[in-house]
Amino acid sequence: LGNGDIWVASDAIRMVDETGCDGVVVGRGCLGRPWLFGDLAAAFEGEAVDSAPPVGEVVHTMRDHARRLVEWHGETVGVRDMRKHVGWYLQGYPVGPAARRRLVEADSLEAFEARLDELDPTIELPADALGLPRGHQHGPKPVTVPDGFWSDRDDPTPLGRGADVVVSGG
Repeated sequence: LGNGDIWVASDAIRMVDETGCDGVVVGRGCLGRPWLFGDLAAAFEGEAVDSAPPVGEVVHTMRDHARRLVEWHGETVGVRDMRKHVGWYLQGYPVGPAARRRLVEADSLEAFEARLDELDPTIELPADALGLPRGHQHGPKPVTVPDGFWSDRDDPTPLGRGADVVVSGG
């Protein structure tokens, strides 16, 4: 499995093409972008993807997410937990810092939803913001594979003991 830097569907396709891996692991790339999984399925079926929904669709998803958190954790904890997701959902969208601040300052589901309704639903994600990383970033890590991997990827002989030591994946 290929792991790391899957921010848009084309990243997954590139990883599979470049490494020959059988699948990809999505981590931080789905933070605030739950539609990434649908994009991945479409891309692996040969469809062109790598677009983002307008703010109106993002707001719909945020509202559903907040309601589910409140249902599960109760209003105080659910709304507080939703705060960390606001930045991920709206990353790259030109909604302005005041709108983000108002959302994270909401202290009830009603207030949160009212502030979501203030966002312009027609705002689109700028093309250059599509693949912005989310979550903690410490710079890209180079792909590391065990010694001898590239010499014959079709060789069924298992790699030697300890070959995975240099490729911990994390």
